[in-house]
Amino acid sequence: MEQEQEREAPMAGLSLERPYKNDDGHPIPVLFDIAPDGVLHYESKQTPTQLLGSNLNRILHERGQDFFERLKDGALDSATVPSANLQEPAASPNDGVEPDNPGHIMTKDELFKLKTQILPQLFTAAGEMNLAKDLLSSILSIENAPSTSLPSILNSNLTSETAQTDSLPTLSASLVTKPPPIVSMQAFDTQVAIGGKDEALRKAAGLFRSAANRMERGRVQAEKYWVDALTIRRANWGLVPAPLPLGSPTGKGADRTSKDFMISYGLEESPPGYRGKALARIGYGGWENDSLVFPSRSNVRLRVSIGTPDASGNIIYSHNSLHAPPTDYKSSLDDLLKNAQREVIEDEIFSILVREAGTFPTASARVSERLVLIDVTQGMELKFELIDEVIFTLGTSISQHPLNQARSDFIYHYLLTLLLRRHAHAKGRRLGAVGSSHSSNPIPASSQTNLPILQPIIDQLQYQVFCLRIHAQLNIVRLALAATGIPAALRFDPVGEVGAQLIKIPVESEMRSLGGVSTLRVDNRHNLRLTMVSPSVLTAHLPQATISISSLPQLSELLSDEVERFFLERICEVGRRICKDMGGIWFVDLNRCVGRWEGCVLNFRLTFGENFKIMCTATRLSRSNPKHPIVETYKTSKVQQGLMNWVQSVLGAALTE
Repeated sequence: MEQEQEREAPMAGLSLERPYKNDDGHPIPVLFDIAPDGVLHYESKQTPTQLLGSNLNRILHERGQDFFERLKDGALDSATVPSANLQEPAASPNDGVEPDNPGHIMTKDELFKLKTQILPQLFTAAGEMNLAKDLLSSILSIENAPSTSLPSILNSNLTSETAQTDSLPTLSASLVTKPPPIVSMQAFDTQVAIGGKDEALRKAAGLFRSAANRMERGRVQAEKYWVDALTIRRANWGLVPAPLPLGSPTGKGADRTSKDFMISYGLEESPPGYRGKALARIGYGGWENDSLVFPSRSNVRLRVSIGTPDASGNIIYSHNSLHAPPTDYKSSLDDLLKNAQREVIEDEIFSILVREAGTFPTASARVSERLVLIDVTQGMELKFELIDEVIFTLGTSISQHPLNQARSDFIYHYLLTLLLRRHAHAKGRRLGAVGSSHSSNPIPASSQTNLPILQPIIDQLQYQVFCLRIHAQLNIVRLALAATGIPAALRFDPVGEVGAQLIKIPVESEMRSLGGVSTLRVDNRHNLRLTMVSPSVLTAHLPQATISISSLPQLSELLSDEVERFFLERICEVGRRICKDMGGIWFVDLNRCVGRWEGCVLNFRLTFGENFKIMCTATRLSRSNPKHPIVETYKTSKVQQGLMNWVQSVLGAALTE
């Protein structure tokens, strides 16, 4: 009844297409059977040819051998088709069994129901067969029939076999022994067994050997690790504990002791970013064959170049001496750390130069990511650039100017000194701030700013060019005076400080300027004293005043005025000495020397030509011809005698009239 109610219950019809692929895209096989242990058996795949053959055989089997002969115009004649009622017995409407449908595919539920119906019967049949087998075994064990071996049975002739068969009872037992193995096969099996054992022993030996090698290699690497750590610490490099590995426990009671070291080779007062980059670790095993590993190394160096024009006007750059870094990994640990430290320091210097070059007041600059180009003065350029280590191996160019190369070397090392001074100033300011928090004295505002490192370099270069120009101008005046027969001496000392004071300039916390003195002594009597202060401050110390000079034309004008005043006073002295008996009057008025005596007036005027060439013009008015003055001119390039000798000759000619 329950089965009939379940059969009569309405089933939910699904109009969806039957799935033919699973989630992975593979075809879904047709279920054939379910084993007692739950294993699913599927139908074997058939090729289209096999499927067509089975369908044709089925047509001929179900519809007769003459099925195709009964086709009329491609269709089956309905008159010749046997009735389904004649071929198949009518199913009773009350038996509750559905008619068989050959095309019907059983579902899993139907197969499971079929299995539950058949399995009890199969188990019953299996039990009966086991009982029969036990019965036969008990019957056979009672019989004491002689045992025969399989070789004797196989080697017996046909007549003896027939006789023995007739003599044996209906139920008898026989013992079958395994035939002896073939010698060649037994030898082959032995070789296979021995070869397998030998290969296994070789593999085991290889595993032990590789494990021993790894242990020995680990011991050597650990020993080298600690030897390198002690060597680095002995060289006074900083060792700091390495951070714990990612995922290490950090809670209460966890072992938070670092087992490795990190080497800190940065400067103490460097910014935190550069101290974080200046970290290295000792190589330990694996692919790290290097003695030291630098995770944040950029492999760039700072090059300082000075450019000056040559005779053709092209700018020739001369850079500092480049020391190639060690390329072999057998170098000492100290050399590797020094080279890495030099790179970090140069990177910090370049970053400071970039910040200061953008706001430098006395020179124009062009700044990029790896280049700082500064126009120091007219005809001189200063360049700072970060270059790769590969360029270090290119060597030094022959076309470099040796003096500019020496200047570049000086600037490079001077930058290192200025950076250390900047760090010392920052440290002192920090410690002073801590001390001032307990006192009432405030820190001066001048000490709260960082000391620059670019301005001292530019000031020195500008001061050097400035001194060269001043010296050239004074030397021109000296040569012009010497050409007129007036002895002149120039003493030029651009740096007035002694060596001990010069060494203190880049070390002291206050910025100091360089200074010098130049003295022009004319005729061993008159002195013209000039003082110079970097970068371009010039002061003239005259007997009557102290004048600040701001340009070369102003200096030229001052020198011409002083030389003119000297010559006019000297001419007055010569005229007074010669005309002393005649009662002559000599004086300087409006940049000219005037001499008067009875019957004659004589004027001397000085002018300066190119390269400070001195020219003197003498104008004489006599009583005999007052409307036509006599003019005589002195030029340095045309007259071989001195200016004072020429003045005496002019006075002699005027007195003889």
